[in-house]
Amino acid sequence: MSTFEKTPGWLDWYQNPSRPRFQLPAGAVDAHCHVFGPGEQFPYAPERKYTPCDAGKAQLFALRDHLGFARNVIVQATCHGADNRALVDALQAAGGRARGVATVRRGVSDEELQRLHAAGVRGVRFNFVKRLVDFTPRDELMEIAARIRPLGWHVVVYFEAVDLPELRDFFAALPTTVVVDHMGRPDVSKGVDSEEFALFLKFMREHDNIWSKVSCPERLSLSGPPALQGEQAPYRDVVPFARRVVQEFPERVLWGTDWPHPNLKKHMPDDGLLVDFIAHIAPTAELQRQLLVDNPMRLYWPEEH
Repeated sequence: MSTFEKTPGWLDWYQNPSRPRFQLPAGAVDAHCHVFGPGEQFPYAPERKYTPCDAGKAQLFALRDHLGFARNVIVQATCHGADNRALVDALQAAGGRARGVATVRRGVSDEELQRLHAAGVRGVRFNFVKRLVDFTPRDELMEIAARIRPLGWHVVVYFEAVDLPELRDFFAALPTTVVVDHMGRPDVSKGVDSEEFALFLKFMREHDNIWSKVSCPERLSLSGPPALQGEQAPYRDVVPFARRVVQEFPERVLWGTDWPHPNLKKHMPDDGLLVDFIAHIAPTAELQRQLLVDNPMRLYWPEEH
């Protein structure tokens, strides 16, 4: 048990997820998930904006097997700051079945970057969500991007849709592949044809190094999951957004559970239901294979693709 006290109102992950009705293709990758601590072994960062429940590698790998995924991409959680020890520990325990996205600072040594690479790290994450992290100067981020490019790594960016106009020129100037978390968090209440979402699609059309994760409907939805699991699409108001990105950019999309779902305030999703969401946004076997196998393998395991 962690000696850290969770943020008041914190929701722990869903304890008994259903088995998905949707059958994942062989070799499917959960391309966005996290590990938290455990805090007693891997303390949370002093500068963190939240304190989570413990959610370690054993629980993550059990969920992977329960849902039917073959591999994970583990993204460094903001509650750990730039201390990547919990991430590296999980990668090393995964037996080659996981890759990682780390957080690094300007002062990181070449030796540390090589150590992270050997452990399975293949990218760094830049977070622009002000309620989660403090602002990092863009010249520092650009310097980091230039240093990771020779390793073949990419940059993952997390931001909210309203901030894309002021960030897009910076993203376009990054010298690597850039993966956008959760479609840039569109406001689904504005509709799939809104100017805000149109700007995001235009951004992807204009820059073929920009990828998108079509994940986290539970963060974006206003309708929520259906009351009963059935034919109705889970998080149905997010489906048109994710389906449009998948169908227009089938070779530049990824999907992940976001387990253990940090900072949700209203409900904790059933991860089996999240997997069932995939069939509604990638309606053909070919699109499903690109989203879940071909694209993540090309980005994270290119030596096997």
